[in-house]
Amino acid sequence: MSHNVPSVDQSDRLVPINLRQSGPTPVQMLIDTRVRKSPYWHLSMAAGCWRASVYNRMYHPRGYVRPEDGGAMVEYDSIVNHVTLWNVAVERQIQVKGPDAADFVNYVITRDATKIPPMRARYVILCNESGGVLNDPVLLRVAEDEYWFSLSDSDLMFWLQGVNVGRRFDVDINEIDVSPVQIQGPKSVALMVDLFGPVIEELPSYGLHAGTIDGCEVIVSQTGFSGEKGYEIYLKDATLHAERMWNAVLAAGEKHQLAVIAPAHHRRIAAGILSWGQDMDAETLPFQINLGYQVPRSKEADYIGKAKLEEARAAIEAGSPPYTHQLVGMRLEGKPIDDYAPDFWLISDSEDGEPVGYVTSPWFSPELGFNIAMGHVPIAATGLGTELWVHLPDHYADVPGRPVRAEVVEMPFRPSVNPNQRELLRARGLDAAV
Repeated sequence: MSHNVPSVDQSDRLVPINLRQSGPTPVQMLIDTRVRKSPYWHLSMAAGCWRASVYNRMYHPRGYVRPEDGGAMVEYDSIVNHVTLWNVAVERQIQVKGPDAADFVNYVITRDATKIPPMRARYVILCNESGGVLNDPVLLRVAEDEYWFSLSDSDLMFWLQGVNVGRRFDVDINEIDVSPVQIQGPKSVALMVDLFGPVIEELPSYGLHAGTIDGCEVIVSQTGFSGEKGYEIYLKDATLHAERMWNAVLAAGEKHQLAVIAPAHHRRIAAGILSWGQDMDAETLPFQINLGYQVPRSKEADYIGKAKLEEARAAIEAGSPPYTHQLVGMRLEGKPIDDYAPDFWLISDSEDGEPVGYVTSPWFSPELGFNIAMGHVPIAATGLGTELWVHLPDHYADVPGRPVRAEVVEMPFRPSVNPNQRELLRARGLDAAV
């Protein structure tokens, strides 16, 4: 299919999502100096990394176990049964520091930054004036006057510096030489106790701890991109100490069956964790992607996008959402999806119907025993139990050339060890959508 599928309504977008179904188009990635290598790049290569993508203008390892040896599903076994180390230096750290740090951060995020105590973190979003999500980082408040934005896949530093042109706020905004790794999996607590002592067992979800690994200064957060128990280690002066810290973690992890793997998108999908650029972008409103809870009704202070977001929520509550599609979770039939999707696979509302939506994040869940996915579908098709049809590539389809049946289901697809705010609100009987 060579055209961009005009039957999918994208009238609410300025730049339509590219829905052409090109399939795998193998190319050799050019490694050059225009795209940055993280301080851990060579260490990932030594650990067996065989493929990569680009994230925040940095090379990002995306595979260690080769397909002939079981591929990503072998890596999945490590994260759900043991403990894993991820090179996530691509989560570039943007520091906001100065007397007005709290006021500045409060102006650029939708949540109330003043309620985040020092040495605590939060998952937050930043929006443009139209209400579109620019980034959904983890925000670390490492001191009263200092915050770190641990970025998802959009370069936010230029936006933050642009907002503060003319020094409206008395802060300095810079990328800093701090590079994180993630430690994820059920044995992560035991490994982290070996590295930091029993104090780490007391660290709450989104709590921060300052410590050292083999003499290297780090900040630890109890966060992660998996839904499993996990932590992130933010190494200071990473360009100097990458090898020392990385090798110390490998040595401590040996008895815990530590494996170096790529970020486990198959596990984050099961947890309902979103990926910027894949499940959302700068033209997506928070309400379209189940992030309405990130837009508080009670925040009195002004922030970028507030007027449009409040206008959008009022329209939603009046029954006239200002968008055509909503993100849903789906259970899919078909053969196990065992690798990254090269395209936004198309969704129809009947077996022989024209496409009306698209899949953003699909994978097979071994625990559930079936394929799961997130995708954008027309608002009328978002009800739980709605039947849909997904156009999988022939090697995943039950019948080549025919779509497979899908059903709209609740997210997360399986419980998280560390429930996110949306899950906690649902457990309290509150609607997190708007």
